[in-house]
Amino acid sequence: MDMATTTSTADHAVLASVTLEVADLEAARRFYDAFGVDTYIRLRPSDAHSTGFRGFTLALTVSGPATVDGFVATAVDAGAALLKPATKSLWGYGGVVQAPDGTIWKIATSAKKDTSPATREIDEVVLLLGVEDVKATRQFYVGRGLTVAKSFGGKYAEFAPDQSSPVKLALYKRRALAKDLGVPADGTGSHRIALGSTADAFTDPDGFAWEAAAPPAPTPS
Repeated sequence: MDMATTTSTADHAVLASVTLEVADLEAARRFYDAFGVDTYIRLRPSDAHSTGFRGFTLALTVSGPATVDGFVATAVDAGAALLKPATKSLWGYGGVVQAPDGTIWKIATSAKKDTSPATREIDEVVLLLGVEDVKATRQFYVGRGLTVAKSFGGKYAEFAPDQSSPVKLALYKRRALAKDLGVPADGTGSHRIALGSTADAFTDPDGFAWEAAAPPAPTPS
Protein backbone atom coordinates (compact mmCIF):
# COMPACT_ATOMS: atom_id res chain seq x y z
CA MET A 1 0.00 0.00 0.00
CA ASP A 2 1.34 3.42 -0.97
CA MET A 3 1.18 5.49 2.20
CA ALA A 4 1.89 8.68 0.24
CA THR A 5 -1.44 8.45 -1.57
CA THR A 6 -3.53 7.02 1.25
CA THR A 7 -5.50 9.10 3.72
CA SER A 8 -6.57 7.57 6.99
CA THR A 9 -10.22 7.66 7.98
CA ALA A 10 -9.38 10.00 10.86
CA ASP A 11 -8.06 12.54 8.37
CA HIS A 12 -11.13 12.59 6.10
CA ALA A 13 -12.49 16.13 6.10
CA VAL A 14 -16.19 15.60 5.46
CA LEU A 15 -18.09 18.91 5.45
CA ALA A 16 -20.28 18.48 8.52
CA SER A 17 -21.56 22.03 8.99
CA VAL A 18 -21.37 25.62 7.75
CA THR A 19 -21.22 28.37 10.38
CA LEU A 20 -21.76 32.01 9.45
CA GLU A 21 -20.12 34.52 11.75
CA VAL A 22 -22.40 37.53 12.21
CA ALA A 23 -22.27 40.81 14.08
CA ASP A 24 -25.90 40.70 15.24
CA LEU A 25 -26.90 37.16 16.15
CA GLU A 26 -30.59 37.78 16.85
CA ALA A 27 -31.08 39.81 13.67
CA ALA A 28 -29.38 37.07 11.65
CA ARG A 29 -31.59 34.42 13.21
CA ARG A 30 -34.71 36.37 12.29
CA PHE A 31 -33.52 36.83 8.72
CA TYR A 32 -32.54 33.22 8.09
CA ASP A 33 -35.71 31.91 9.68
CA ALA A 34 -37.77 34.14 7.36
CA PHE A 35 -35.59 33.25 4.35
CA GLY A 36 -36.15 29.56 5.05
CA VAL A 37 -32.56 28.29 5.20
CA ASP A 38 -32.03 28.19 8.97
CA THR A 39 -31.79 24.38 9.02
CA TYR A 40 -28.81 24.40 6.64
CA ILE A 41 -26.49 26.74 8.53
CA ARG A 42 -25.27 27.62 12.00
CA LEU A 43 -24.78 31.12 13.34
CA ARG A 44 -22.41 32.55 15.91
CA PRO A 45 -21.55 36.09 16.96
CA SER A 46 -18.22 37.52 15.88
CA ASP A 47 -16.56 40.91 15.80
CA ALA A 48 -14.20 39.82 13.01
CA HIS A 49 -13.85 42.55 10.41
CA SER A 50 -14.10 42.21 6.65
CA THR A 51 -14.61 44.52 3.69
CA GLY A 52 -15.85 43.77 0.19
CA PHE A 53 -16.20 40.26 -1.22
CA ARG A 54 -15.63 37.53 1.37
CA GLY A 55 -14.67 34.96 -1.23
CA PHE A 56 -17.62 32.58 -1.00
CA THR A 57 -21.32 32.26 -1.71
CA LEU A 58 -24.09 29.88 -0.73
CA ALA A 59 -26.32 28.74 -3.57
CA LEU A 60 -29.82 27.28 -3.44
CA THR A 61 -30.94 25.03 -6.27
CA VAL A 62 -34.73 24.90 -6.61
CA SER A 63 -37.30 23.42 -8.99
CA GLY A 64 -38.35 26.33 -11.19
CA PRO A 65 -38.40 30.10 -11.88
CA ALA A 66 -41.46 30.77 -9.71
CA THR A 67 -39.72 29.19 -6.73
CA VAL A 68 -36.61 31.28 -7.42
CA ASP A 69 -38.76 34.42 -7.47
CA GLY A 70 -40.39 33.41 -4.19
CA PHE A 71 -37.09 32.94 -2.35
CA VAL A 72 -35.66 36.17 -3.75
CA ALA A 73 -38.77 38.13 -2.75
CA THR A 74 -38.77 36.61 0.73
CA ALA A 75 -35.11 37.49 1.23
CA VAL A 76 -35.60 41.09 0.10
CA ASP A 77 -38.71 41.47 2.28
CA ALA A 78 -36.65 40.22 5.24
CA GLY A 79 -33.94 42.83 4.66
CA ALA A 80 -31.58 41.42 2.01
CA ALA A 81 -30.10 43.60 -0.72
CA LEU A 82 -30.88 42.57 -4.30
CA LEU A 83 -27.53 42.24 -6.10
CA LYS A 84 -28.84 40.68 -9.33
CA PRO A 85 -32.55 40.45 -10.15
CA ALA A 86 -33.70 36.99 -11.16
CA THR A 87 -33.43 36.55 -14.91
CA LYS A 88 -33.01 33.90 -17.61
CA SER A 89 -29.57 32.87 -18.82
CA LEU A 90 -28.02 30.17 -20.97
CA TRP A 91 -27.98 27.74 -18.03
CA GLY A 92 -31.40 28.50 -16.52
CA TYR A 93 -32.88 31.16 -14.25
CA GLY A 94 -31.55 32.78 -11.09
CA GLY A 95 -30.93 35.81 -8.92
CA VAL A 96 -28.50 36.95 -6.22
CA VAL A 97 -29.16 38.58 -2.84
CA GLN A 98 -26.95 39.69 0.03
CA ALA A 99 -28.16 39.00 3.55
CA PRO A 100 -27.98 41.78 6.18
CA ASP A 101 -24.95 40.02 7.72
CA GLY A 102 -23.10 40.29 4.39
CA THR A 103 -23.39 36.68 3.18
CA ILE A 104 -24.22 36.42 -0.52
CA TRP A 105 -26.84 33.90 -1.61
CA LYS A 106 -27.62 32.76 -5.14
CA ILE A 107 -30.99 31.18 -5.87
CA ALA A 108 -31.17 29.32 -9.17
CA THR A 109 -32.83 26.62 -11.26
CA SER A 110 -31.81 24.88 -14.46
CA ALA A 111 -35.43 25.12 -15.65
CA LYS A 112 -36.39 28.11 -17.80
CA LYS A 113 -40.14 27.51 -17.54
CA ASP A 114 -42.37 26.50 -14.66
CA THR A 115 -43.94 23.07 -14.88
CA SER A 116 -45.55 23.27 -11.43
CA PRO A 117 -46.55 25.93 -8.86
CA ALA A 118 -43.94 27.66 -6.69
CA THR A 119 -42.89 25.84 -3.54
CA ARG A 120 -40.65 26.52 -0.56
CA GLU A 121 -38.64 23.36 -1.20
CA ILE A 122 -34.86 23.49 -1.62
CA ASP A 123 -33.35 20.76 -3.79
CA GLU A 124 -29.72 21.44 -2.95
CA VAL A 125 -27.50 23.85 -1.03
CA VAL A 126 -23.98 24.40 -2.36
CA LEU A 127 -21.14 26.26 -0.66
CA LEU A 128 -18.98 27.79 -3.41
CA LEU A 129 -15.49 28.77 -2.29
CA GLY A 130 -13.77 31.35 -4.47
CA VAL A 131 -10.16 30.20 -4.89
CA GLU A 132 -7.09 31.41 -6.75
CA ASP A 133 -6.08 28.01 -8.19
CA VAL A 134 -8.92 25.52 -8.60
CA LYS A 135 -6.65 22.61 -9.55
CA ALA A 136 -4.31 23.09 -6.59
CA THR A 137 -7.11 23.54 -4.07
CA ARG A 138 -9.00 20.57 -5.54
CA GLN A 139 -5.93 18.40 -4.98
CA PHE A 140 -5.57 19.76 -1.45
CA TYR A 141 -9.10 18.60 -0.62
CA VAL A 142 -8.59 15.25 -2.35
CA GLY A 143 -5.64 14.85 -0.01
CA ARG A 144 -8.00 15.52 2.89
CA GLY A 145 -10.22 12.64 1.79
CA LEU A 146 -12.86 14.36 -0.35
CA THR A 147 -14.00 12.77 -3.63
CA VAL A 148 -14.34 14.85 -6.79
CA ALA A 149 -17.79 14.49 -8.36
CA LYS A 150 -17.40 17.03 -11.19
CA SER A 151 -14.40 18.93 -12.51
CA PHE A 152 -14.02 21.41 -15.34
CA GLY A 153 -10.27 21.95 -15.61
CA GLY A 154 -9.07 24.97 -13.69
CA LYS A 155 -12.49 26.65 -13.62
CA TYR A 156 -14.72 24.61 -11.32
CA ALA A 157 -14.69 21.52 -9.12
CA GLU A 158 -17.46 19.91 -7.11
CA PHE A 159 -17.08 17.29 -4.40
CA ALA A 160 -19.35 14.35 -3.73
CA PRO A 161 -21.60 15.20 -0.78
CA ASP A 162 -21.67 13.15 2.36
CA GLN A 163 -25.09 11.85 3.41
CA SER A 164 -24.67 13.44 6.82
CA SER A 165 -24.00 16.92 5.40
CA PRO A 166 -26.82 19.24 4.30
CA VAL A 167 -24.43 21.28 2.13
CA LYS A 168 -22.34 20.34 -0.91
CA LEU A 169 -18.84 21.83 -1.33
CA ALA A 170 -17.58 23.27 -4.63
CA LEU A 171 -14.68 25.43 -5.86
CA TYR A 172 -14.79 28.30 -8.35
CA LYS A 173 -12.21 30.81 -9.52
CA ARG A 174 -12.49 33.74 -7.12
CA ARG A 175 -12.74 36.47 -9.76
CA ALA A 176 -15.14 34.44 -11.87
CA LEU A 177 -17.34 33.85 -8.82
CA ALA A 178 -17.39 37.56 -7.96
CA LYS A 179 -18.30 38.41 -11.55
CA ASP A 180 -21.11 35.88 -11.52
CA LEU A 181 -22.46 37.42 -8.30
CA GLY A 182 -22.15 40.98 -9.62
CA VAL A 183 -19.68 42.22 -7.00
CA PRO A 184 -16.05 43.43 -7.11
CA ALA A 185 -13.57 40.63 -6.43
CA ASP A 186 -11.51 42.62 -3.95
CA GLY A 187 -12.01 42.09 -0.24
CA THR A 188 -10.00 42.16 2.97
CA GLY A 189 -10.21 40.68 6.43
CA SER A 190 -12.13 37.67 7.69
CA HIS A 191 -14.11 35.32 5.45
CA ARG A 192 -16.65 35.28 8.33
CA ILE A 193 -17.36 31.62 7.79
CA ALA A 194 -16.22 28.46 9.55
CA LEU A 195 -16.50 24.96 8.12
CA GLY A 196 -17.14 22.04 10.43
CA SER A 197 -14.96 19.00 9.71
CA THR A 198 -15.32 15.42 10.82
CA ALA A 199 -11.52 15.41 11.05
CA ASP A 200 -9.02 17.74 12.68
CA ALA A 201 -8.85 21.52 12.30
CA PHE A 202 -6.97 22.93 9.31
CA THR A 203 -6.87 25.90 6.94
CA ASP A 204 -7.04 25.49 3.17
CA PRO A 205 -4.75 27.26 0.65
CA ASP A 206 -7.16 30.21 0.34
CA GLY A 207 -7.48 30.83 4.06
CA PHE A 208 -10.83 29.15 4.69
CA ALA A 209 -10.77 27.73 8.21
CA TRP A 210 -12.06 24.28 9.08
CA GLU A 211 -12.64 23.27 12.67
CA ALA A 212 -13.62 20.06 14.40
CA ALA A 213 -17.40 19.91 14.17
CA ALA A 214 -19.26 20.00 17.46
CA PRO A 215 -21.27 16.84 18.05
CA PRO A 216 -25.05 17.21 17.81
CA ALA A 217 -26.85 18.08 21.03
CA PRO A 218 -28.15 15.01 22.87
CA THR A 219 -31.84 14.29 22.43
CA PRO A 220 -33.79 14.80 25.67
CA SER A 221 -34.91 11.51 27.14
